[in-house]
Amino acid sequence: MLSQKTRYAIRALQHLADRYRQGPVPLGEISTRQNIPAKFLTVILSELSREGLVATQRGRDGGYWLALAPVDISYGDIVRMTRGSLALTPCASRFAHESCTNCLPESECRLHRVMLRVRDETAKVLDSISLAEPFAALDEAV
Repeated sequence: MLSQKTRYAIRALQHLADRYRQGPVPLGEISTRQNIPAKFLTVILSELSREGLVATQRGRDGGYWLALAPVDISYGDIVRMTRGSLALTPCASRFAHESCTNCLPESECRLHRVMLRVRDETAKVLDSISLAEPFAALDEAV
């Protein structure tokens, strides 16, 4: 399940993608239009800025904008940056792998193999969709 932080990050980045190359977008606009608490949004955008997805400018005419083109930011990238992994279990994570507690050895665990497959299929889908995808195109795919 996606965390609230990840969902907020996705909505904020979608908003910035819709305003790509239109100049800085004020925090208050993103917060209001996307129904994200401003304090939480500030933290999220700061993290995304450190990751290189968002750029910022302070001041009266300041705000936030995408540091990369929307086509260069996949939903998989966003989830990994905000959640750390696409895996549903720690033993299926590529970059944050941990053995599960109270489980069988991975070589004997059928659930482990299922979760590896789920992770790979999830990555395939999320990495193939970028912020540049039009809303209507996503509706057609469902």
